[in-house]
Amino acid sequence: MSELTVRAAKLDAVDELAVKRAEFVLDAASGHAADAAGVYLDGNSLGALPAVVPGRVEDVVRRQWGELRIQSWEESGWWTAPERIGDRIAPLVGAAPGQVVVGDSTSVNVFKALVGAVRMAGDGRDEVLVDATTFPTDGYIAESAARMTGRTLRPVAPAEVPGALGDRTAAVLLNHVDYRTGRLHDLPALTAAVHEAGALAVWDLCHSAGALPVGLDEHGVDLAVGCTYKYLNGGPGAPAYLYVRRELQDRFDSPLPGWNSHAEPFGMRSGYEPASGAPRGRVGTPDILSMLALEAALEVWEGVPVEAVRAKSLALTDFFLECVAEYVPEGRVECLTPVAHAERGSQIALRCDDAGEVMKRLIERGVVGDYRAPDVLRFGFTPLYVGFADVERAARVLARTLG
Repeated sequence: MSELTVRAAKLDAVDELAVKRAEFVLDAASGHAADAAGVYLDGNSLGALPAVVPGRVEDVVRRQWGELRIQSWEESGWWTAPERIGDRIAPLVGAAPGQVVVGDSTSVNVFKALVGAVRMAGDGRDEVLVDATTFPTDGYIAESAARMTGRTLRPVAPAEVPGALGDRTAAVLLNHVDYRTGRLHDLPALTAAVHEAGALAVWDLCHSAGALPVGLDEHGVDLAVGCTYKYLNGGPGAPAYLYVRRELQDRFDSPLPGWNSHAEPFGMRSGYEPASGAPRGRVGTPDILSMLALEAALEVWEGVPVEAVRAKSLALTDFFLECVAEYVPEGRVECLTPVAHAERGSQIALRCDDAGEVMKRLIERGVVGDYRAPDVLRFGFTPLYVGFADVERAARVLARTLG
């Protein structure tokens, strides 16, 4: 038994979040017998299944839909779900109640947030900045939103944003954590720089919410969006969320007005009058099955401080890098994720020439991460159910696979 294996066991023994693992459905063997590793490190793409969800979904289907039917909009709380679940997400992103609404996809919410920001910025500002390293869809939507609003789009690396801002800037769309490398960008400093230029800051939190503190209210973020199927474990295709800072809600002019966001949704008026507060971020009928599965999934966060999650995340990623350095032949992989804690999300990205084939073999051996073309191995560390023994085992299997 190696020294690192012994250390992993000791770290797991004092891990205060280890109890949460029992609240998830995790196959210890992962269906792969080659190394009996059973390590799931892809929660940054799709979180594991919380044990409470299947029974809750069955109740939604059989009783709420099957028996109560349309009465469930009131009796089962379907109508208030987007704001109610938004308020459950709010503490995880550092927001007070009444500022987060759940519904639609991340892509749709990016569109709503960015166009809404441009409209609030006014006609005198004709340029939109977007993270040049962003997830492709954010870039596509930013280009379309700029074209539709008559603005010019300018892709800029996050570190270069302060120098690119000016009196022409209307809004800036940035990612909190780079999806490919796991680099954590400086949300407080960049938001402050955007505000100093008189523009609005829109943040994509897909790879940070549920993994580290965000502090939306504390840092004065204007609008933010995020998915719920990664670190929040909402399930495949779970609805996303939209945050609109309270002070901006009366000015938020959504480009997708719908009957669900009308001040009188059942008035069926031909003229649109937006609802007050977070509900004006709604559009059409919400996806109730997925939304209530998400609500059940969020129960695993009860009593869990985000700060404790962040501390364990950093400890896990530190330990993984140490194990990789010890087990993997020198020069076989290159770490793309920053070593500095202030610049690291909750994933480790390793560059490897034959990354696609390596990940395929890893998955066959029970270590599940993912691959990003052309040469990146991604490993996501979800502190609620990943332990230190998992980390050491994954690094050991990685070394054997590369060997």
